[in-house]
Amino acid sequence: MKDINITQAMTLIQAGEILAYPTEGVYGLGCDPFNQQAFEKLLDAKQRPVEKGVILIASTVQQVKDLADIFYQPWTQQVLNSWESPLRPTTWILPASNVVPDWITGGRDTVAIRVTHHPQVKALCDALEMPLVSTSANLSGQPPIKSREVCHETFLGIPVLEGSLSGLSEPSQIWDAQTMVRIR
Repeated sequence: MKDINITQAMTLIQAGEILAYPTEGVYGLGCDPFNQQAFEKLLDAKQRPVEKGVILIASTVQQVKDLADIFYQPWTQQVLNSWESPLRPTTWILPASNVVPDWITGGRDTVAIRVTHHPQVKALCDALEMPLVSTSANLSGQPPIKSREVCHETFLGIPVLEGSLSGLSEPSQIWDAQTMVRIR
């Protein structure tokens, strides 16, 4: 399977397909978060239960402002400041709005969101004008994938967006905004 460019990736996402892509520290699997069939394909490929929920990754706060209670909270500025920095990618668990599908949240009343600075993922979200599902490209319970070759071998037939990892040694940190507790 060859690597694909942003235009090809955009076409696949719009057609309800899934793809793998490099992120800040590991490869991710993604799809349109509002397409339940695409999401189910992603869970099947990953062998992941829906109850775990997934992260949404976006290129701007604008893309996720209607998906969570981000503004007018005691922690708003801390969340926004963290998303401005490309040095430490941070995923925040935030109160979900009612437009977020249950399959994304795993049935919770919260949603995990990260605004990315990764150039290819940012460009893809910009082209689509929406966030993507972002879950680590690995079989459930296995270590995250950090190599394009292993990604291709593990997920045969799933295209990989061209580009490379941003050099982070581990997946992004995950923080709960309401409790200010680090989850990962």
